[in-house]
Amino acid sequence: MPADRTPHADSGAVDVTDLLVAMGRGEPSAIEHLMPLVHGELRRVARRQMRRERQGHTLQTTALVNEAFLRLVDVRRVEFKDRAHFFALSARVMRRILVDYARARNYQKRGGGIELLPLEAARAIGTERPPDLLALDDALQALARLDLRKSQVVELRFFSGLSVTETAEVLSISPETVNRDWRLAKVWLLRELARGANGE
Repeated sequence: MPADRTPHADSGAVDVTDLLVAMGRGEPSAIEHLMPLVHGELRRVARRQMRRERQGHTLQTTALVNEAFLRLVDVRRVEFKDRAHFFALSARVMRRILVDYARARNYQKRGGGIELLPLEAARAIGTERPPDLLALDDALQALARLDLRKSQVVELRFFSGLSVTETAEVLSISPETVNRDWRLAKVWLLRELARGANGE
């Protein structure tokens, strides 16, 4: 397997893509055949997301996978291009679930003590102090307003774990553009998160 590939590109990719196309056509049997093929990979994406959550988080990996899958198959308007596109959207849906969960939790606490999200890949973003999930989500939304593609690159690379090549395929851009966007987005996010941490 080439060094830049991730487990997304395995031998089941064609079957998954075929099922996603069938699902888009409204074939009901496609959904029941899809789940066993994508379950393991969805769990990997969910574990990646949950590793960044506080210890003792009440939302479990299995619940996150199930909720994300239900939301994905309920989105009738989305036409999944291929396996990589499906997992990219899966990671986005999981992040939205966790952000909604965090917002609801903070609302219930009436503003008390936002939990920190330990970005194990803080190296990827470059921060010394891990930002909390809500601050990161706010920064990503701000980036999306300025440059949607760069925010998509962050989602695909950081949250989904897609390779440079897979990210390029999903966004229909060159790997060189992915690398450039990734570098610039990291610098921008680092600056925004630092500003937020300093109360600016």
